[in-house]
Amino acid sequence: MTEIKSATQWSLQTQSERLALDKAKSALRIGIPTETGFQENRVALVPHSVYNLVARGHEVVIESNAGQKSNFSDHEYSEAGALVVYSKEQVYDCHVILKVAPPTKEELSLFKPNQLLISPLHLLKMDSEYIQQLRQRRVTALAMEYLQDEDGSFPVVRIMSEIAGLAVVHTGAELLSDSKKGKGVLLGGITGVPPSKVVILGSGVVAEYATRAALALGAEVRIFDDKIHRLIRIQNRIGRALYTSSLNPIAITQELMTADLVIGAIHSKTGRTTMVVTEEMVMQMKSGSVIIDVSIDQGGCFETSEITSHDSPTRLVHGVIHYGVPNIASKVAHTASMGVSNILTPILQRAGDLGGMEQMIYDHKGLRNAIYTYKGCLTNQYMAERFGIKYTNLDLLLTSII
Repeated sequence: MTEIKSATQWSLQTQSERLALDKAKSALRIGIPTETGFQENRVALVPHSVYNLVARGHEVVIESNAGQKSNFSDHEYSEAGALVVYSKEQVYDCHVILKVAPPTKEELSLFKPNQLLISPLHLLKMDSEYIQQLRQRRVTALAMEYLQDEDGSFPVVRIMSEIAGLAVVHTGAELLSDSKKGKGVLLGGITGVPPSKVVILGSGVVAEYATRAALALGAEVRIFDDKIHRLIRIQNRIGRALYTSSLNPIAITQELMTADLVIGAIHSKTGRTTMVVTEEMVMQMKSGSVIIDVSIDQGGCFETSEITSHDSPTRLVHGVIHYGVPNIASKVAHTASMGVSNILTPILQRAGDLGGMEQMIYDHKGLRNAIYTYKGCLTNQYMAERFGIKYTNLDLLLTSII
């Protein structure tokens, strides 16, 4: 009875009483522009996160309609304490810029020296000119997918992978059931008709959730990964024995020849993902079968993969349907936005408590792992080698500044 009473008292407190939170040591000015590229529907911070940040003394400037496609209105942001503006230039006056899609080349022209950008990194869409613009403007840029927790995990990848794992199976089922472009088959089969075969490359979070969804629909699942401990882990988490194998080209080719749906779910910790399926292997697949490359934002693990869009999500290559949309989670933008926001908010809060983003970078190894340009220097070795640009070790840069 006491617990019910205290909960009621809390719900009846005035807004000013509920905002009595500890103020940050250093107030951040955070800008959230409306996404204009990559058919992005998500937003980096949702209203309840803005509420918490503003309560701690931070300022959040959001461009009008930035949350509209995620079903968050300007009114909700305003009520949470954000400053809603109608000029993109006002947003880019902030020190910290949060985006859920990489900045377009037009947006890069709005950046100013010493700003900090947190956004995804779509390697296939990048070129040396893009990197040079970031360097010339002395922007410190962090890739969301390389943010690490203290345990070494990648939280943004984790939450987006959960969404992607569930979504790709439903997408694959839709493509297979299309009698015009696909095979006109039901993924799970029916009594007297064998189920479809799903081959999954990788055994991480995407694979786990894809496996759950595929098994729930009645499909037959085969999983490949070179990390045996991950294969053991996924079987333990699924709670049943599964067909598993190492990434042996001969074994993969044999399974691809009879597969209906193939899901590429291999994640790289530093640069481009490993390409494990060649064009020759794709040529041996059944006509009307489906490839979904979840690794496409890191270059893809199929030689025949290319980035596609939500408007035109598929390509037909050697009779095989290829789905290469990089922002799969954008299909469920409301849920995905909340997931990203829940990860970014504690980082911003901790940065404020430590005295700013610079101090946060010194203090947080996982944050440093995500940095690919730092005040005019390219600090990602893979990108330096790919684009032929000088590489500078971030730790040495930070040491020299200290």
